[in-house]
Amino acid sequence: MHDARVARYREAAEALRRGEFDVQIPVGAPDEMSELGEALRELADALQARSEQAAMLATITERINEGLVIDEVLDQVYENFFSLIPYDRIGLGLLEEGKALVRAAWARSEASEIKLPLGYSAGLAGSSLEEIIRSGRPRIINDLEGYLEQHPHSESTQMIVDEGMRSSLTCPLIVRGQPVGFLFFSSMKKSAYSESHQRLFLQIAGQLAVILEKSRIHQALLEKTVQLREARDALEHAATRDSLTGLWNRRSILDLLKREMARANREDRSLSAMMIDIDNFKSINDRIGHLAGDEVLREVTRRITGTLRTADILGRLGGEEFLAILFPGNRQTATEVMERARCACASGPVVTDAGVFDVTISLGAAVASTLDGVDPTAILKAADSALYRAKNGGRNRSEVEEI
Repeated sequence: MHDARVARYREAAEALRRGEFDVQIPVGAPDEMSELGEALRELADALQARSEQAAMLATITERINEGLVIDEVLDQVYENFFSLIPYDRIGLGLLEEGKALVRAAWARSEASEIKLPLGYSAGLAGSSLEEIIRSGRPRIINDLEGYLEQHPHSESTQMIVDEGMRSSLTCPLIVRGQPVGFLFFSSMKKSAYSESHQRLFLQIAGQLAVILEKSRIHQALLEKTVQLREARDALEHAATRDSLTGLWNRRSILDLLKREMARANREDRSLSAMMIDIDNFKSINDRIGHLAGDEVLREVTRRITGTLRTADILGRLGGEEFLAILFPGNRQTATEVMERARCACASGPVVTDAGVFDVTISLGAAVASTLDGVDPTAILKAADSALYRAKNGGRNRSEVEEI
């Protein structure tokens, strides 16, 4: 007698082959045919679960791959893996020094305090981790307290137990056949892990290891880029700044004068160039020596800088002579700024290792209400002429010359 279930079972098998797992499979009265139906149902359920797990793994892997640096990748692991593997803590250990050491590089934990610190390292040779690399399979310890009793000298296990963890899943990370480190999943519950978690990790172990290694290389490149940028900035600073005072050096302040003059001309605004000279500085150097003279130069720099506006530019032309660029800077502005700088320098003695000295400055400003047809040489010559008059007028004074 023909059984109608045969055709239905054939249709169900075809649907499963096409990847359609949500199929209706009749069973009917208990007999050999119903046993086949039950087997098909179980197969459909297993394939459905595996398909959902694969889709979840793909989604999680995609999220993880969005991270650029290693911390971002591991944060994604911590925030998304809980649906696949139980854990209250995840740690990353990287192989260093020719793969002789495992060093704790990252960790997140639900515990109130992480006991195993970043930077903690242990030798690989002869350790249980070495066997994990050799086998290429994750290791399960479902009773960390019991394991510690058998291995009382394991510092890392002691710290993890002190943190409150009771079981662990240690997963090797291998890239192109070479071990690079380990992911440590830990749970506060005993017996949290099973072979299904081992198999699950193995499904994405290679891809996850490549993502982590890629992010580590990217992070190393970022760090190297920062180092190169810092080195470039240091070289640029050394090339443009005066080593004693930290101000713009002669070449740079003169280049900036050209730039600011061109800008003032474009915007049709006034500009002032202010030359400053420390009075009787040669005699100071002769009396107290160059080292103490350097202290005076630094203190005068500090006092003048404190009187300038944010946009004003100050440089050292050489010796005891400075140049300030005031933009915008009309006669009133130049007069006010020079008076503040003069008073600041004369406000009190300069204390050096060689003694205490009164210091004053003389100032001369060239003010150009229009820069059309004016070159830097002309404005510097006018500022120097004003400074000369201030010096001849008794020092500790300021003068203005308009162009």
